[in-house]
Amino acid sequence: MFALVDCNNFYASCERVFNPNLIGKPVAILSNNDGCVISRSDEAKALGLPMGAPIFKWESFCKANNVTVLSSNYPLYGDMSSRVMSILKQYSPEVEVYSIDESFLYFKGFDNYDLTKYGLEIKSRILKWTGIPTCVGIAPTKALSKVANKIARKYPNQTKGVYVMDTEEKRIKALKWLSVEDVWGLGRQLSKRLQTKGCKTAFDFTQLPDVWVKKNFSVVEARLKRDLEGIPTLKLDEIVTQKKMIATTRSFDYSYSDIEYIKERVSTFAVSCAEKLRKQGSSCHVIIVMLKSDKHKKELEQHRTSTSVNLTYPTCSSLIISNCAISALMSIFKKGIQYKKAGVIVTGLVPIDNHQLHLFDAENPKHQPLMKSIDSLNAKYKNNKIRIANQDLKRTWKMRQDRLSPRYTTNINDIIVVK
Repeated sequence: MFALVDCNNFYASCERVFNPNLIGKPVAILSNNDGCVISRSDEAKALGLPMGAPIFKWESFCKANNVTVLSSNYPLYGDMSSRVMSILKQYSPEVEVYSIDESFLYFKGFDNYDLTKYGLEIKSRILKWTGIPTCVGIAPTKALSKVANKIARKYPNQTKGVYVMDTEEKRIKALKWLSVEDVWGLGRQLSKRLQTKGCKTAFDFTQLPDVWVKKNFSVVEARLKRDLEGIPTLKLDEIVTQKKMIATTRSFDYSYSDIEYIKERVSTFAVSCAEKLRKQGSSCHVIIVMLKSDKHKKELEQHRTSTSVNLTYPTCSSLIISNCAISALMSIFKKGIQYKKAGVIVTGLVPIDNHQLHLFDAENPKHQPLMKSIDSLNAKYKNNKIRIANQDLKRTWKMRQDRLSPRYTTNINDIIVVK
């Protein structure tokens, strides 16, 4: 059996753990630079505040309805997520962390367990140890555990937040209840295509001929269909798939025309890409740099551009990637433009220890041990203590966070004081 443990309204729940005054009241969490609503408490949902709502349009609505609006506190959310995931590892040796607020567990050899009672125990321990409310869905396959979790979340009074789909009757009833657009892994466009075929529910999807699904969709949808039929097909991801490209793109807190500021930001983004490359054991052949002005400010001159740098040899050195990114930036930067966003993308990835050598050009052999030492020190002391010279030593990623709550568990200055 598989279990999906999902934290309820995770970002809002994290804020409530340290500010109990928010319990039972509408809460909304904003995206980067306090842009759009990305998490809502059940109370905020009931008021009609939509997901993705631009806060500048909904500010008056939030004030009128006493909705507490907060900036995203990512260090706090990441730490609370780590605590939840460490608890889950006590209940199964096989855990797949699917996202910051949900994980799959594989229960092998649990035939004599009362899984409903086991799920309630998981839910109770997470709530007691972290203060985060969760729902648990248990079923024979990963896809069905997603469906079971939706039922547990939708009907808390009947399920107490835990639902076990352990019979064929429960499976069919659940699939007939679930709309096809809500099926995990299908997406909006595929759902529309299925609806034109007459598929309104997940059960309708499972009744389609296998040959038709493989012909009109892909092997991914065919495997998903088998999983929904109760045939275990999707396994826990034991190895993270190697990415074909890595990107670091960010919107600035405000619009900037200062080339020195933008150079520092692009350098930081390039270093971030290099660190991600080394983490997955890859090097890149191509570096792409992009710049965008603020499209919402129609009265200003607009400029959206990008350029690429092709390297003669693959690298994951922060020094080389940063220098190349800065050179690329200088070639596309337009004086007088107010830029709102920049980004660095590395692609043409190959393994660090297995790539074609160049006859006349190669990376400085001192770079690899240097990068290894920097990564080791940054992992030990956190917050990227070691940086290259063209990065701002006092800034990581400056964004607008006018409604930020304290970082209760990740900054000693913000720790709760008990009087």
